[in-house]
Amino acid sequence: MTQDAPLEIFLSGTPGLEHLLRDEAAELGFANPQTVPGGVTCDGDWPEVWRANLMLRGAGRVLARVARFRAMHLAQLDKRARKLEWAALLRADIPYRVEATCRKSRIYHAGAATERVENAIADALGVKPAEKALLTVRVRIEDDLCEISLDTSGEGLHKRGHKLATGKAPMRETLAALFLRGCGYDGTEPVIDPMCGSGTFVIEAAEMAMGLAPGRDRRFGFEDLGSFDAARWAELRAALPPPTSTALRFHGFDRDAGAIANATANAERAGVNDITGFIHQAVTDLIPPAGPPGLVIVNPPYGARIGNRNLLFALYGSFGTVMKERFKGWRVGIVTSDKGLARATGLNFRNVSAPIPHGGLKIQLFQTGPLK
Repeated sequence: MTQDAPLEIFLSGTPGLEHLLRDEAAELGFANPQTVPGGVTCDGDWPEVWRANLMLRGAGRVLARVARFRAMHLAQLDKRARKLEWAALLRADIPYRVEATCRKSRIYHAGAATERVENAIADALGVKPAEKALLTVRVRIEDDLCEISLDTSGEGLHKRGHKLATGKAPMRETLAALFLRGCGYDGTEPVIDPMCGSGTFVIEAAEMAMGLAPGRDRRFGFEDLGSFDAARWAELRAALPPPTSTALRFHGFDRDAGAIANATANAERAGVNDITGFIHQAVTDLIPPAGPPGLVIVNPPYGARIGNRNLLFALYGSFGTVMKERFKGWRVGIVTSDKGLARATGLNFRNVSAPIPHGGLKIQLFQTGPLK
């Protein structure tokens, strides 16, 4: 398979927010982005796979689909898996593993399906799979249709390489980016997070304002594939536009001094420390900064895993009061798993997202219009 051979690219996303990932892919010029359950498909070639990993903020992983065929039984799966040009896709010197899932199919045993594909690859490469390899071949069999994909990301794309210090319940960068997009944020307005934790919302917003590629400082799984061209990848990275200069400032506040120290260090690693600021401060002391209004976005405690829910009503109430009294013209986005706590703010939410899975909970994004 050549570098420029057509591929179907699957961008894994947060269920319930696939439309936002599709919009991002369309804005970045990926061909024919379409929402599907759990993500977005688009068309491209291997360099487009590389670009997706480098540029997309909302994608959790990028999978390159290298085969799709009907498989009614294991012998058929074995035969068709052996027709793939594994030596062109994988390298014998790089450990790999196979993961299979089966749903509503005559092949129902995922372990047996995994074994058949493992054997096909091992016979082609002369190397057996390694249980803990980072490079993963993913096999999905649903309604007797088998799709074989290469996970080209390696570590999840939320690992930008900057947020080394985190708090008790950190939000993934990819989810934060989708929530920012869901609030209409496009990098042209200030952002405040009054309970910033490790600074994820603030740092993501600042990076977007500067036009920084989210994957600029990390390595990817595709660099270990047979299709990888180091020189062409270097050209793609070299063609990235320089950071955009902005007069905007992005602010995070938290009553935990340790969180502020972590957020400050994370912002410095991300290269956005010049336009971000983090202050140890309670919500009740919050005042808007000088300049135009923008977006206040917050992921406060829910009481489900951290804290006592009954004690959180006062926190949410205080936050709502501060917003209504001091932040005229600003929009507010609140992420929480508890509608009762959201209502405790007293804010008028004009848009509430569908429930979204996050850390074993179902969370929602509650949004206001510009406060009056």
